[in-house]
Amino acid sequence: MVMTEEMMKIIAENRAYFATATANGVPNVVPIGNIKPLNNKTVLVADSYMIKTHANLEANPKVAFVMHDAAKNPYQFKGSAKIYKSGDYYEQVVKWIKETAPLAPKPKAAVVIEVEEIFSVKVGDAGKKIV
Repeated sequence: MVMTEEMMKIIAENRAYFATATANGVPNVVPIGNIKPLNNKTVLVADSYMIKTHANLEANPKVAFVMHDAAKNPYQFKGSAKIYKSGDYYEQVVKWIKETAPLAPKPKAAVVIEVEEIFSVKVGDAGKKIV
């Protein structure tokens, strides 16, 4: 699975709508402002405020997200997430948030998503698997 440079730029510059589900399949969708690609296969999310999303990820690591303006940025990303409360990924998130939002609370965790599939959400093409 490989994200293109365009896809990584879109992720870095936009808010995402992030979907998770409980172990029983109850969905939850939230806007995420602190999201960025680490490389062409991995995305980093700062967990500063997540409650239901964090609990869902602990029970079911599968996630999907689209960017704020899906008409302009017509991609749906799906993958598996891991939560880090210490270590390198966590330290990266703490540093990133301190630099970009110094008044924000210290993140509770780093969420690292391994992107496994990408689909189109473009009108007339929606649901088509890109990668």
